Amino acid sequence: MFSPVSILVVTALSSILSILVLISLLSHAIAGVPRWLWANVLAIVSLVLFSVQNVAPAWLGIVAANQLLAATILLIYEGCNDFFDVRVRPAQRWTGWIMWFGVMAGIAYFTYVAPDVNVRVVIVSAFHAACDLAIAGRVLIERPKERPRYNYLFVAGAAALGALGHTVRGAIYVAKPPAHAALLEPGAMQIMFLALGILVLPSLCIGLVMMAHDRLAQRLERLARFDDLTGALSRKALLAAAAERLARARQDGEREFVAVVDIDHFKSVNDRYGHAAGDEVLRHFASIVRARIRENDAFGRIGGEEFCLFCTAERAEDITALVERLRKTVEATPCAVPGGVLHYTFSAGIAAWDRREPLTALMARADGLLYAAKVAGRNRVKAPAADALV
Repeated sequence: MFSPVSILVVTALSSILSILVLISLLSHAIAGVPRWLWANVLAIVSLVLFSVQNVAPAWLGIVAANQLLAATILLIYEGCNDFFDVRVRPAQRWTGWIMWFGVMAGIAYFTYVAPDVNVRVVIVSAFHAACDLAIAGRVLIERPKERPRYNYLFVAGAAALGALGHTVRGAIYVAKPPAHAALLEPGAMQIMFLALGILVLPSLCIGLVMMAHDRLAQRLERLARFDDLTGALSRKALLAAAAERLARARQDGEREFVAVVDIDHFKSVNDRYGHAAGDEVLRHFASIVRARIRENDAFGRIGGEEFCLFCTAERAEDITALVERLRKTVEATPCAVPGGVLHYTFSAGIAAWDRREPLTALMARADGLLYAAKVAGRNRVKAPAADALV
């Protein structure tokens, strides 16, 4: 049978493992990880102090140990706020630490002034139950809906289990305090709640690491799907999206159009202002386009200063009008670059899918019209005759 000390030691060892994993994540600058790391450090110190409670002075084995463990769960909650980028007002942030100070005062009072183990248990259980519920609620509310649910539900479940355990423990000590009240006395009640602790705290830490790894996976997926400089779809992701659009259009009878766009005289921008200015122009252009197209349009960067836009519409004139509006907006909107402000333009070629040709042929036709726009003097949109767009 496990003794209380052995359970505390095993829990401390699991926190050490969590620290080693969290340290490996620090270099990835994931919000929340630093607080979770320090929470585990405090948990280890707290558990060590609890394990020597019978020989340590009360201020160390009772007051300090409980306060460090309370700070552990509070740091985990604040780390979740950081992780989900929740903007907490200073007054709200200090509320938790004011409660933490109240717990410390209560423990000290019922240790030295009016010694009562049962009241201390109720105070500590109430604080931990509240923090665990806050963690579970935060994770469930802020969970990114587009991500796999398991990691987040795991954390919420572990926190909810901790809240339930502390609530039951507090209720028992209020209604009928057990005969064995001291933490390290090997009573069945103590073993049961310590065993719950050895399950909840490591599970919570494992879940936090799982959430951090999901955040890393999300970043990698974004790097694969989006162009890092402009935020537009990458070439690979754009072509995949375009293939899906054509397949759907073939089934649904929708009309699909593509516009191939090239920024005019982009090489001279790089030569005159530098590559940093060229990057700013690309970002500026992409931000204008993304802000003015529809959510179901597909916009991506296919190389250098060349972009591609896939749209669904009933009439060819709608797509031509959209690209013309974009051209006029870009022409009228200056771009701030290192060393000054510059104006730039773009040229575009538009083609309509004929429901039979492959994607490569469709883009080649649009690219040919883009070339015609360049030859005609740039800063213009070229589309075939209306009957060719039917």
